[in-house]
Amino acid sequence: MTNTTYLWNPPAVKSLPVRGKTERLPINRLFFVGRNYHAHAVEMGKPVDKSVERPFYFTKAPQTLVESGATVAYPPETKNYHHEMELVLVIGAPGFRVSQEDAHKLVYGYACGLDMTRRDLQLVARDKGRPWDLGKDVEESSVVSEVVPMEGTVLEQGALEMTVNGQPRQKSDLDKLIWNIREIIADLSLFYHLQPGDLIFTGTPEGVGPLQPGDSIEGSVAGVGEITLSIGPAE
Repeated sequence: MTNTTYLWNPPAVKSLPVRGKTERLPINRLFFVGRNYHAHAVEMGKPVDKSVERPFYFTKAPQTLVESGATVAYPPETKNYHHEMELVLVIGAPGFRVSQEDAHKLVYGYACGLDMTRRDLQLVARDKGRPWDLGKDVEESSVVSEVVPMEGTVLEQGALEMTVNGQPRQKSDLDKLIWNIREIIADLSLFYHLQPGDLIFTGTPEGVGPLQPGDSIEGSVAGVGEITLSIGPAE
């Protein structure tokens, strides 16, 4: 076998800790479900009618991943940096065109997540019909807790809560997802060959809002775990 050499060192594999294991979970891709709670869709001015719509998705580079407990810099070129607390689904088996009935076979486990967003840039892009990348694919903007193995388990309910500096911001339940876990896996697998290490951020409830340097975030999903993040000064 020929040894490949590079002009500079390639980036390290992104990974997450797994509860009860010494091995870390290597990350493949980061998928995000947009507007998957009715109350959040309404607060964003884009109500969802499930009877005539299907889920939509965006992606972020794996390089945006940071672990719970980190301090991240307030990002450049924004004056409206928002938090979005979510349940993260971890794929543990390959699947393509998976039925809802078989969706559980792809589940490795779950984690808590924060989809950090330059909201002002996202809304400008949305209203102009442009891609969301500058608003969403932000450095250090995909925050994830340790992964909790729950192979084959489909979560259908559980409280999701988040505070900023101890003050409640987001509070809902997984039973309020517009498209549930089985529906998300089945639909996304029509577009992609899902692979172990793919993470799916399943959507955020209402209560998203701005952050400032010095803010401290704490969040939790019942039965899954907790997540924390601190916002540092702008660079």
